[in-house]
Amino acid sequence: MRAGYRPRGFGIVGAGVISATHADAIASLAAARLIAVTDTEPGRAEAFAARHDCAAEPDLDALLARDDVDVVSICVPSGLHAEVGIRAAAAGKHLVVEKPVEVSLPAADRLLGATRAAGVVMTVISQHRFDPGLIELRRLLEDGQLGRLVLGEASTKWYRSQAYYDSAAWRGTWARDGGSLMNQGIHYLDLLLWAMGPVAEVTALYSTQSHQIEAEDTALAVLRFRSGAMGTIVTSTAVFPGFAQRLEISGTGGTVVIEDGEIIRCDLGGGNAAPGVPDSLTGRGRAPASAANPAGLGVASHAAQIGDFLDAIDAGRPPAVTGEDGRAALEIVSAVYESARDDRTVRLPAVSAERGNGRGKS
Repeated sequence: MRAGYRPRGFGIVGAGVISATHADAIASLAAARLIAVTDTEPGRAEAFAARHDCAAEPDLDALLARDDVDVVSICVPSGLHAEVGIRAAAAGKHLVVEKPVEVSLPAADRLLGATRAAGVVMTVISQHRFDPGLIELRRLLEDGQLGRLVLGEASTKWYRSQAYYDSAAWRGTWARDGGSLMNQGIHYLDLLLWAMGPVAEVTALYSTQSHQIEAEDTALAVLRFRSGAMGTIVTSTAVFPGFAQRLEISGTGGTVVIEDGEIIRCDLGGGNAAPGVPDSLTGRGRAPASAANPAGLGVASHAAQIGDFLDAIDAGRPPAVTGEDGRAALEIVSAVYESARDDRTVRLPAVSAERGNGRGKS
């Protein structure tokens, strides 16, 4: 325990949908305390503060000026993460950045550079790494029980109505949000990278199937990993009524299938399921609330990630999910968009930094 221990004070920037998840996760941790919130709409910040028993600050400068705010949770539109994060880092605040780290690689690099220069710690939310099934999958991989990896598949087939996109002018835009891959699918893309390792090349398609938005609502990519393994990514917000997020990892020693953070199937070469994998598959295929409703997220995995982040600050170690991890996922999203837009295979790390989002494809 650090000298003069007190719970670290958090300030939340942005009082939209995901901010409530951050507030509830912070409230669940003894090592954290929510101090203040700010939003460009003062009334929204005040209503949020009343619900979560914290102060409402009139602007970002006021929140950053508070000595009792040690950490800033960045819950603004994705294309503003670097702008807010750079200012927070310069004020000496540690950063919890909602996914994705940013919408372009140059912006992400500016943010990472600012945190290094300020000597602050940053984590990018990838809370599903802390789900029980992913922890078990990671153990199986580290123990070599899946053998040489052959194929990895990540699928996010969710549903968002047009009203969801119409609820804020930034939703579905290239500059602030991106589409189904950047916003929704990046979670299981990160898990695919976490399991399979670095990517060598990407070949992709995307389109806008059923929404009036700038960005894509459906994307498909084929990956070749540096290990020689292959993989696929499928994302959509046009699949009614929305289905469980799914990750399948296959190796020469067996296959693990995960849906929404739980292992639903584990077949190893010896014919024995891994420890902790339930015999019953009851409930398989039932979609979570978040498949059709962005407010339907639990807080346990967010809390676990934020708890690890706080422990990392105290221990002087990197958090389990670093800013560089967030950049790695963004690099693949950027490669998908570039491949689809230019109708070619993109070899990494050769994504055009200036063309790191999908802007320009009709």
